[in-house]
Amino acid sequence: MFTIVAGCVALVASAHAVVYKRESRSAAIWVIVMWIIPALGVLLYVLLGVNRVQRKATKLRRRTPRHRQVSQLIGEPGTHFAPLARLVGEVGGRPLLPGNSIEPLVNGAEAYPAMLEAIRGARRSIMLASYIFDGDGVGAEFVAALVEAKQRGVEVRVLVDDVSYRFSRHAAARPLAAAGVPVGIFNAPFVPARLHAANLRNHRKIMVVDGALGFTGGMNIARRYWRDGPDHAFRDLHFRLRGPAVSHLAEVFCDDWAFTNGERLHGDAWFPAIEPAGAVLARGIESGPDEAFERVRWAMIGAINAAQRSIRVVTPYFIPDGTLISCLNAAALRGVDVDILLPEESDLPHVRWAMFGQLWQVLDHGCEVYLRPGPFDHTKLMVVDGAYVLLGSANWDARSLRLNFEFDVECYSVELGAHLDGMVGARVQQSRPYTLSQVNARSLPVKLRDGVARLFAPYL
Repeated sequence: MFTIVAGCVALVASAHAVVYKRESRSAAIWVIVMWIIPALGVLLYVLLGVNRVQRKATKLRRRTPRHRQVSQLIGEPGTHFAPLARLVGEVGGRPLLPGNSIEPLVNGAEAYPAMLEAIRGARRSIMLASYIFDGDGVGAEFVAALVEAKQRGVEVRVLVDDVSYRFSRHAAARPLAAAGVPVGIFNAPFVPARLHAANLRNHRKIMVVDGALGFTGGMNIARRYWRDGPDHAFRDLHFRLRGPAVSHLAEVFCDDWAFTNGERLHGDAWFPAIEPAGAVLARGIESGPDEAFERVRWAMIGAINAAQRSIRVVTPYFIPDGTLISCLNAAALRGVDVDILLPEESDLPHVRWAMFGQLWQVLDHGCEVYLRPGPFDHTKLMVVDGAYVLLGSANWDARSLRLNFEFDVECYSVELGAHLDGMVGARVQQSRPYTLSQVNARSLPVKLRDGVARLFAPYL
C-alpha cells in the first residue's frame, strides 16, 4: 500500500517538476531523485524545489497597488547604451530616473559611519534591510542608534532574513525587538525551521532615511567588516544615494515589509517629494524567485552585449551559468577588454573550489582573471566602457541570480563610471593574474575536488 501511495505522489510531483521547473536539467534531476528515493525525494522537492514565495508574492502584489513614482521624468542615455536602458526598462518595469547622486563608500571604515550619521540625523522614518545584521561589535552601535531614533519619534522598520536570524548567535533583531523597534523576519517558515528558508533568501541590503537618503550595495552589518585594524577586516563597497532613484529602494523595501508583516507603508514620511541631487541616470532593479525572476541577470547580459571597449567585473563568488560565460567570451573575442577581479582569500572554501573549477571556461577565450591579495573582498560591481555601472547585492552565481531576493542599481554616468573604472583598475594593478596555464597546472586531486564542487554550483 505504501509503495502505491509513494508512487502516486512521486508521479504527481514529477509532473509538477516537468511543467513548472524553468530549466530542463533541473527538472530532470528532480524527477530522477523522486523516483530513486520516492518518499524522501518528494519531500526534498516540496521543501527545496517548489517556489512558494513566488505564489505568495504574486498574490500579495495583486492586492497591493504599486507606490506612486516620485518623478515622472524618464531619462534615456544618449549613447550606445540606449538599447540597454530600454531592455532593463522592459524587464524591470521601473523608469530610469535622472537627477541622482551616487557616492561610493569604501569598506566599513567609510560606510558604517555614514550610515550611523544618517540614522542619528533621521527626523521621520528609517527603513533598514540587511541579510546579515549582527548586534555585537559595530552592530551594537546600529542597534543603539535605531533604538534612540525610535525613542525620539522616528518611524523605524528593520527587516532581516530568516537564515541569518536563526544562525547568528548575536542577531540584532532580538535586542531591537526587545526595545520595541518593529522587526520583520523575512520568509520565516513554520516547519521544518530552516530548510525552506535556506533556499530562498532575502539577500538585499537597503537603508532609506526620511525617504530621501539611501544606502545600498553589498555590505552586511557585521563586525567582520569592522575589526580593530584594516588589515584584518573584510573589504566591500557600499553606496550612498540621493535623488529620485531613492524611491526605488523604498518601494522594494515596502514590498518586502508588506510580504513579511502585512503592514503597508505609505505617506510622506516614507515617500516624500524628492528633488534632483546630481547628474546620474539611475534605476533600481529588484530580482528574486517571484515575478522579478532573473531581472539582474538580464541586465548583466544586456550590459555585456552592449560593451564596446571594456568590462570590469568585481565579485566575491564567480560561478556564472553557461549563457553569461558565453556572453563574456563573445565580448572578449570581439576585442572588448574583459577583466574579472576575484578575492584570493575566500570565506567559503567550497564556493572557491567550484569557482576555480570553471575559470578555464573564460580564460580559454581571452578574458583576464585577477586575484586580489589580502583580506576577503566582498565587493559586487560591474563597470562597462567606463560609463555604465551595475552595483548592489547580487553575486555572479546561481544562488544570487535565481534563488535569492536581490537589489541592484544600474547607473548611466561617465563621471561615476570613470571613477569606479579607475578604482577597479587600481585594484587590478595590485592583484596577480591567474592564467590558463595555472589552471592546467593544478594537481589531479585538486581538479577533481574543484570539479565535484562545481556540480553543486546551483545550490552553493
